[in-house]
Amino acid sequence: MSLSIEETITDLANSDKPLSGARLTELSNLNSEGMESFSRVWVFIESKRRQQIIYRLVELAEDNFELNFDSIFKNCLKDQDAEVRSKAIEGLWESEEASMISPLINLLKNDSSEKVQVAAAMVLGKFAILAEHKKLRSCHTSKLEEALLSVIGDKSKPTDVRRRALEAAAPLSLPQVKRTIMESYQSHNAKLRASAVYAMGKSCDCSWLPILLKETANADTEIRYEVAGACGELGEEEATPYLIGLISDPDTDVQLAAIQALGKIGGSEARVCLEECRNNPSQVVQEAVEKALEELKAVEAPFLFEA
Repeated sequence: MSLSIEETITDLANSDKPLSGARLTELSNLNSEGMESFSRVWVFIESKRRQQIIYRLVELAEDNFELNFDSIFKNCLKDQDAEVRSKAIEGLWESEEASMISPLINLLKNDSSEKVQVAAAMVLGKFAILAEHKKLRSCHTSKLEEALLSVIGDKSKPTDVRRRALEAAAPLSLPQVKRTIMESYQSHNAKLRASAVYAMGKSCDCSWLPILLKETANADTEIRYEVAGACGELGEEEATPYLIGLISDPDTDVQLAAIQALGKIGGSEARVCLEECRNNPSQVVQEAVEKALEELKAVEAPFLFEA
């Protein structure tokens, strides 16, 4: 096997040849012997070509769930090229292996690239959800909590890294997380404030709703956009009139976020509004409305059979 894999990767390494999807699929589910061969050749491939290969592997895995390149993505977390490392992290998005937590924390805290740190924070958010649902051992959960909170509080870290760590920590129902969300919301940094609003929705804590409803009138477009999404996450019908107001927002992305949120929340008021929006002159809005109505139907389906 190692010979054929070595031939495959050597062939892929040739920058003069276009990348072959068929050849790349041969790298799926490599065993330890295959990975040894892969690693041996990989280090000699020029960085631009390594980037191209890793990008295509991520695309292929997204398009076909039967393909598994996790062993390659894990190997590439140590790649010399930051683009390759960040893309490899993205490729591991579906992984729920607790063994990934420590390497990701290490990249979040110590990697030289801001892009890599951001990617690591975003994937750790998935593990925060698992932790909140008691699907992680307590030792992993405490390590995760400590790492995310320390990065959020580290003022020497770039804002984008701190805000993604805040978003990742949001599902953890800890007093420190709630306090951190509030501190970020009250900060003078617009990006941290937007992430705090996003985190309010991901926290599934309805005590944030009064703040969110007030912020629907914020002059900052990014805040209004995040508010719409957060209201959809919380699923409270009290937000419906405010979201209906955002459908006529001057920003299209805010309009679309409000429509999506109404589909998640459901209820007769949301349905009537969405039905009326079917006549919106914008095709993008019409498509969003149809999707939202489908979701609303799915949300309400279980109740149709109740006596």
